[in-house]
Amino acid sequence: MTTPSWAKRAFSAFSIPNFRLWFFGQTLSVSGQWMQRIAQSWLVLELTGSGTALGLVVAVQFLPILLFAPLGGLVADRFNNRRLIFATQVSAAVVAIILGLLVVTNTVELWMVYVLAAALGLIASVDTPTRQTFVLELVDRGHLKSAVSLNSVLVNLARIIGPAFAALLIATVGLGVCFLVNGITYFGVIGALLLMDLDELHVAPSQPRKKRQLREGLAYVRVTPTVLVPLLMMLAIGTFAFEFQVILPLFARFTFGGDATTYATMTSFMGAGAMVGGLVTASRRSRPPVALAKVAALFGLVHLALAFAPTLTMAYAAITLLGGVAVGFITLGNTTVQLAAAPEMRGRVMGLWVVAFLGSTPVGGPVIGWIGEHLGPRVGIGVGAIATLITAAVAYRILDRFEMAPDEEARRLGPSAKLG
Repeated sequence: MTTPSWAKRAFSAFSIPNFRLWFFGQTLSVSGQWMQRIAQSWLVLELTGSGTALGLVVAVQFLPILLFAPLGGLVADRFNNRRLIFATQVSAAVVAIILGLLVVTNTVELWMVYVLAAALGLIASVDTPTRQTFVLELVDRGHLKSAVSLNSVLVNLARIIGPAFAALLIATVGLGVCFLVNGITYFGVIGALLLMDLDELHVAPSQPRKKRQLREGLAYVRVTPTVLVPLLMMLAIGTFAFEFQVILPLFARFTFGGDATTYATMTSFMGAGAMVGGLVTASRRSRPPVALAKVAALFGLVHLALAFAPTLTMAYAAITLLGGVAVGFITLGNTTVQLAAAPEMRGRVMGLWVVAFLGSTPVGGPVIGWIGEHLGPRVGIGVGAIATLITAAVAYRILDRFEMAPDEEARRLGPSAKLG
């Protein structure tokens, strides 16, 4: 039986042994991280019973990413990415195990949770841009879109696996075990890194230490529209539209009179849609930068449909579609930025991408939360939709002028481009 061409494109990155190791190691590790998120939220609620305290621990964990991810990207440019990821995974495992031991021995206090959450945020400010950059070392240019899309699939697969195991462990053996198990799952990535064939990695040359490298990276982004525009799009849309962990609980409870099960079902539908969206995006052929604006416009329209969904069933349908389009936007934006960035700037550029995507949470979360609480969840979702549509319209007018030529794309990708 002949494999369809779309499937070949979607799963083409699996033809590379190093990527297969990375994928399965990451699936184990990210599932553990979702377990930790669920357990950490329940732990804070058990200690305080306060939603404000819960919001603060999320802000404490994401604030270091907002502040330090650009520096983390610079570190990724200066040092070997594989070794950096090894160090960050070991560090994160230690933090998780410490928190687990504190919980199982009944010695944990709220301030300890804040400190350890901040430590994870600091580790993530280096780890996240480094992992984003490392994908291009695992695969050649022709497999990049498949690799980025499959990474999105694994994150959403982990979103289903991790919380399910967390709920099981919390009900049977308690919160502390969730953190201890998460500490063990980091060794999935560590093992994958140790088993990789180093000769098959497309390693970009490390950049020597010199003055004003961070400023140099910012200057480079400012004069490179095919990098700057996607970053600004992600910043605007990430701030107002990607605040699902804030607006969906309000939407479930106050718009439809639901409970925690309603919110969990919404999250599951979004995760399922995101998995399908990731595979569809991976199966598509390479697209020019202007396609990012078109996908953003579709994301805004689906967002608007969710805001006006008259019934819970229709809301579930809209949320499923929204998950698919959201992953399509993130994947296409990530791929566009990586392909457009010069190899020596890629770590710093991806550091800014992480700031735009994850670092916007401490800013956008409280804003959308306030709107959802005082003006209504539908208004909060609508604000995200309008912000996305305006961003898409402005970006289209700019990106429509840029069609990167193959030789220019190869030049920016450096030696790895020759392997495509």
